Amino acid sequence: MELASILTRDCVVVCAKVNSKRQVLQLAADRAAAKTGLKAHEIFETLLEREHCGSTGLGGGIAIPHGKLDNLDGVMGIFLLLEQPVDFDAVDDGPVDIVFVLLAPKGAGANHLKALSRVTRGLREESTVAQLRATRDADRLYELLTRPATAHNAA
Repeated sequence: MELASILTRDCVVVCAKVNSKRQVLQLAADRAAAKTGLKAHEIFETLLEREHCGSTGLGGGIAIPHGKLDNLDGVMGIFLLLEQPVDFDAVDDGPVDIVFVLLAPKGAGANHLKALSRVTRGLREESTVAQLRATRDADRLYELLTRPATAHNAA
């Protein structure tokens, strides 16, 4: 699965005005609601509920919040690059500045897991993460994120 199939340019955001995990999740929920027509508070609650099960902060400044929703047509992603890292209760206790939110329809099973795996693989590549952190241009971020998987390995 390529990220271009789940991430659109308008779902790549450089954020200056967030100071907490809740604000990050709310911003992602607002963007997802605008894109899908679903209610922002339902998306926010789904993401927050998942965080209560255990933080999606993976360490190294990266978090991948995710959740499943009724009435969502397919798996979708929202990428947020935070100008100021926030506490995300990450496994390494470090703050997070790269957030890739994944939303999937209830019952998406394999597609949700494939997307989660693909995002995780891409964000484990140090060169990709360094390039993401080095830009504040949403178009460039989108380009970096949606390169085919083989291009990531060559970078």
